[in-house]
Amino acid sequence: MADIEVPDPKEVEEKGSDPFTRVIALMVAVYAVLLAVTALGGSNAGKDMVMAQQKASNAWAYYQAKVVRENLYVLAAKDLEMQLADLDEEPNPSAKKKARRERAKSDYEKKAAEYKKEKEEIMAEAREHEAERDLASRRDPYFDFAEVFLQIGIVLASVAMLSGKRIAFYLSVVVAVVGGFLCVNGYGLFLKIPGLE
Repeated sequence: MADIEVPDPKEVEEKGSDPFTRVIALMVAVYAVLLAVTALGGSNAGKDMVMAQQKASNAWAYYQAKVVRENLYVLAAKDLEMQLADLDEEPNPSAKKKARRERAKSDYEKKAAEYKKEKEEIMAEAREHEAERDLASRRDPYFDFAEVFLQIGIVLASVAMLSGKRIAFYLSVVVAVVGGFLCVNGYGLFLKIPGLE
């Protein structure tokens, strides 16, 4: 069985009382909070993207149904017009009169116009959902990269705490600042960064 080295309590106490170690511990806590906020934003961006795509797909399916119904009414109106044209050649006046009365009662063109209007409203709704999806899609990479930078910052700060090397700590601060900026930019999209959008 391998021997486990137990740290010397005096060493632990000495490390804990070191101001540099305390600063690093505080910064790791700040990095962790930033990481949690970033993970929340990334998770929400992913969910928003999926939901908006689902809503857009549903709206486009509804749009297609309206297109089919509109076309059915347009075809029915044209069919009735052709029947009336055929009746103009027929000598029977009562059949013509009946067909014209039927044409006057026909709602085919009116219904086709209603479907056309509804179709345009549905199209606008579908495009709104697509815009929501695209916005969430723009935000998502910022959160992903921010998480990576913040995690690297935590690792570098831990290395600095264990080794006492200040360069590792300063590097962790720089990396965490980049991660924090990407997180803030993910929420606000203030700056378009090539390669992330």
